[in-house]
Amino acid sequence: MPVSKAQKKATQKYNKNHYDSIHLRVLKGEKENIVAHANKHDGSLNKFLKRAVDETMVRDNDK
Repeated sequence: MPVSKAQKKATQKYNKNHYDSIHLRVLKGEKENIVAHANKHDGSLNKFLKRAVDETMVRDNDK
């Protein structure tokens, strides 16, 4: 079922009010490897990247 314009607008408004966005650039060809790894382990690129950031911050703070 297609998403209505009103639903898209509501989703965009919700995301704008509840989330920050970080843009990440990687070398050509790396995106496919990262996405494949994320799908294998977390099922979601966003979840994988969030977990990687969280684990790195914890590790860095423990030093």
